[in-house]
Amino acid sequence: MKANYQFSNLCGTVYRQGNVLFTPDGNSLLSPVGNRVSVFDLVNNKSRTLPFQNRKNISRIALSPDASVLISVDEGGRAHFVNFKRGVVLHHINFQKPVNDVSFSPDGKYIAVTHDSHLQVWRTPNHLVREFAPFTLHRTYTGHHNEILSIQWSSDSKCFLTTSRDMTARLFTLDPLEGFRPKTFAGHRDAVVGAYFSSSGKYIYTISRGGALFTWKAKVSDDDGNSSDDAMPVSSESTSNFESIATTRWGVHERHFFDFPNTKVVCTSFHPSSSLVVVGFSNGVFGLWELPAFTNVHTLSISQQKITSVAISPSGEWLAFGARTLGQLLVWEWQSESYILKQQGHFFDMNTLSYAPDGQTVATGGDDGKVKVWAVHSGFCFVTFADHAAPVMDVAFAKQGSVLFSASLDGTVRAFDMIRYRNFRTFTSPSPVQFSALAVEPSAEVVAAGSTDSFEVFLWSVQTGKLLDILTGHEAPVSSLAFCPSGTNQLASGSWDRTVRVWSVFGRSRAVETFSVSSDVLALAFRPDGAELAVSTLDGQISFFDVHSGKQTNLIEGRKDISGGRKAGDRVTAANNSSGKAFTSLVYTADGTCILAGGNSKYVVLYDVREGEGVLVKKFQISENLSLDGTEEFLDNRRINSAGINVDLIDDRGDASDLEDRIDTTLPGAVRGAGDMSVRKYRQEVRTKCVRFSPTGRAWAAASTEGLLIYSLDDTIAFDPFDLTIDLTPQSVLDVLSQGEYLKALVLAFRLNEKPIIRRTYESVPCSDIRLIARQIPVVYIAALLRFIAEHTEKSPHLEFDLIWVRAILMSHGRYLKDRSGEFAPVLRAVQKALVDVEQSISSLCEENTFMMLFLIDQSKMKNAEEESSGDAEMDTGS
Repeated sequence: MKANYQFSNLCGTVYRQGNVLFTPDGNSLLSPVGNRVSVFDLVNNKSRTLPFQNRKNISRIALSPDASVLISVDEGGRAHFVNFKRGVVLHHINFQKPVNDVSFSPDGKYIAVTHDSHLQVWRTPNHLVREFAPFTLHRTYTGHHNEILSIQWSSDSKCFLTTSRDMTARLFTLDPLEGFRPKTFAGHRDAVVGAYFSSSGKYIYTISRGGALFTWKAKVSDDDGNSSDDAMPVSSESTSNFESIATTRWGVHERHFFDFPNTKVVCTSFHPSSSLVVVGFSNGVFGLWELPAFTNVHTLSISQQKITSVAISPSGEWLAFGARTLGQLLVWEWQSESYILKQQGHFFDMNTLSYAPDGQTVATGGDDGKVKVWAVHSGFCFVTFADHAAPVMDVAFAKQGSVLFSASLDGTVRAFDMIRYRNFRTFTSPSPVQFSALAVEPSAEVVAAGSTDSFEVFLWSVQTGKLLDILTGHEAPVSSLAFCPSGTNQLASGSWDRTVRVWSVFGRSRAVETFSVSSDVLALAFRPDGAELAVSTLDGQISFFDVHSGKQTNLIEGRKDISGGRKAGDRVTAANNSSGKAFTSLVYTADGTCILAGGNSKYVVLYDVREGEGVLVKKFQISENLSLDGTEEFLDNRRINSAGINVDLIDDRGDASDLEDRIDTTLPGAVRGAGDMSVRKYRQEVRTKCVRFSPTGRAWAAASTEGLLIYSLDDTIAFDPFDLTIDLTPQSVLDVLSQGEYLKALVLAFRLNEKPIIRRTYESVPCSDIRLIARQIPVVYIAALLRFIAEHTEKSPHLEFDLIWVRAILMSHGRYLKDRSGEFAPVLRAVQKALVDVEQSISSLCEENTFMMLFLIDQSKMKNAEEESSGDAEMDTGS
């Protein structure tokens, strides 16, 4: 079995913190998710997560104007300079201090970065040339008395505006200008969160946190003749826009105020060409105003919590919002008043997951009481069930995939119809208990759930919803349940009483076989053939039992394999601290040769368990995010202050800028040596609560602190030997075609990706060779070939030729296309559309020709009849 699984996508989280931004074409949206960046394709309805990771949670991102490079800055001020299209890190730089804003100049030559009360402008490194010291500091700008919050460049990249907590905005020029002193825009009574240039350069707008918007305009020259350095003459028409902005005496023209009491402005964005400003408030309301008239165009409440980031698409049609508290990401089209994108992850931790039998969808359950269903190929959540009133502990699909079951601590097990998306059955126990485990019988006629209160296992009929049986015998909470997949009517249950019980639930004997283990049972899993049972215990061991003989066949000591990572409060090193490290989730691979295990650690481990072996094949580190507890191997002495206290453990909420973030939620009472046990705020710990393999065996998913991580064997970037040749030109393709090597020529043409060359090569293939070439063409080109055939069918008269191609491809690669139906759905729909259009045009043409022929035949018959009648009349007259 292959073990080279690579990170593929991050689904369960859509937004954590930082700023969201659109790509220059406006078709995609970038969102920081922890220490990664996700890209949401709004046109093709897909999402992907770039493969690089920052050291900590990302606080700011910026994309160059040509969308070639991305810079992401984490909470500690460390930045990655990334090739955006490939997701490859090119350079690293440490800005030494937390960064509030980073922005590329419109010409892409400079990067402006906030540095506390200073501002640094760096020259943009060349992403095509490797350099020893790629980042070169251009200038450092001073003048603000408190930390800078935002940066806004002018359209000509010659000057920029900065806003600060010192309640002022300042205008700087990129290069020194003779006689110029930085302009100060004062008068606000709260921190200035945004400042913008109008498209004409005649106005400057500043927005404060208190809800005031000032419009600045050139002052009218006084008649008293006073002259000073600030009173420079207004430039003539021949002077550039940059000089007119720099030399203008700016004064307050109008003062406007947002009428939202007891709310603060959190984020703003401005669209110069349409003069629209969008403002996000702390109560979850956003507003759209047209400037300079300050006309309210649109106001809407989109969240129950404050909006932390807002962005406008380049066309001005779409507005993107991010809400940090709820993890929401929204894209709103304000003209049609409709959502383009509306996604939200689990509010709290994700507890469990389950793959559908076709491997195309994944269901997750979280502490927020919601069950979400995600599409694997797109990464989007397409349905959310919010029927539970307490955390969801387990979910499972039926074998047919049309029913989803969930167990919750609210004392219910619910069945959801995946066709109509509704809760059609609710199972409850005679007395209220909390359900922590769930199992579905292979025929999907019986569902079982284990309780944490009464230590019992309940069985219900899915058809009637009635309680069938209650299995008693455990003396501690039931932690895991599993039906035998081979259909032998055996149910295995694991409990904290250090036993595993295998029940014959439908047999007359009601036999129960008990396996004793060394510690509390946390998870168990049947091998796909049902002959072996794997059990994970609290002491970090994985025990294997032969179900038929009832004997233990193997034991894996996994504590050392899963140990790693030192928490901020640990008193011992990570190497010596293996207590509490155990596997909380187990799953076999589809062929039963390996087992995947995850638990309270940053590692997910893959073991080879064939023939009694327990060989460690690979360890996957699910996160490198230092913002999470348990990712560091060694204690960072730089985080220890002079008093010997780790600064990460110090509660700094009193320094927060928002009132709701400064409120102390701790309870009164004594503070113990281990810390205040009543503190409501805690540092998230890296862990894996559930791992599951895809039914196809080519991917597995982990429900972790970061979200739903998907690791896959499918290469997103196909390696092809033709990539390595430098003489790949249209002439070389034609030369290969002239030699009769049609397959090689077709592959070269698709790699070159020029439509005329592809069409010429495609049409040159003899009809007799189509089946052979379709069978041998690499699978990475199937989507491109089908897409081209769909376009060719609509425009070309070679209908039979195209139909032969489509039939040959579907016959040769039908299984591959079916297994990846979600991935190839757009291409197959395009082919279907082309064929349906051709069929309709041909059928209408045939009908029209048929009617025309019938009309001509009828006309000829009528003409013949008239001629015969006229001839008979002439004969009668002559006689």
